[in-house]
Amino acid sequence: MSDTSPARVTAARKAAAGVLLAAPLVVYLAVPSYAKESPRLAGFPFFYWWQLLWVLLTAVCIGGAHLLTRRRGGGR
Repeated sequence: MSDTSPARVTAARKAAAGVLLAAPLVVYLAVPSYAKESPRLAGFPFFYWWQLLWVLLTAVCIGGAHLLTRRRGGGR
């Protein structure tokens, strides 16, 4: 057994993860900024394709936050 403690997550990485998690929330709550019909994409009004785009970007942001905050220690 080794007596080394798992690597700690720095405050800067936690702050960056927090920004990644807060960004989609801010975008979702700013409905008046994207509640419009134009521009259209493949016939879909802006409102719908913008939300769908942010569903995908939210997954990317959550994945990035996870990568920033996971510990890099060996074993479990």
